[in-house]
Amino acid sequence: MSDTPNPTPESPESESHPGVWSARHRAPEPDPTLGYGAGSGWSSGGTVFAGVLMVVSGILGILNGIAGIARDDVYAHIGNYTYAFSLTTWGWIHLILGIIVTIVGYGILSTAEWARYAGIAIASLYVVAYFMFLPYAPIWSVIAIGIGVFVIWALAGDSSKGAARA
Repeated sequence: MSDTPNPTPESPESESHPGVWSARHRAPEPDPTLGYGAGSGWSSGGTVFAGVLMVVSGILGILNGIAGIARDDVYAHIGNYTYAFSLTTWGWIHLILGIIVTIVGYGILSTAEWARYAGIAIASLYVVAYFMFLPYAPIWSVIAIGIGVFVIWALAGDSSKGAARA
């Protein structure tokens, strides 16, 4: 046993020990007035993840749209369906929606204030579009709907903090 007492984290003796986690080595608390990305871990992490999902989904939508425009036989032809458009029309829908989703996702990642609200609106359109596209690509449509619902949840949960702050 040693006769010297163990230094407390606040004492000056602890600063000389590199293994001790002092107050000057800790990250500062996030400032809630800096923007919507400075919230809690779940909220800001969900927002960043939503932005990444939007960029990736938008790029996949662009590729999906190009494939539908270039070749009309990429997707299975279905019988009588209420929301039946030609596959070229679906290609243009996916291309335009993919471009918009990518731009808004980039705006979310750059913490632009407009992007949060636009993201909720565009993700809602994204969910509706993929609901209508279900018969053409059912598995991907269900995945896309799930991604859209998560994006809406992440951005709406984060925007409620912004509304409370204002």
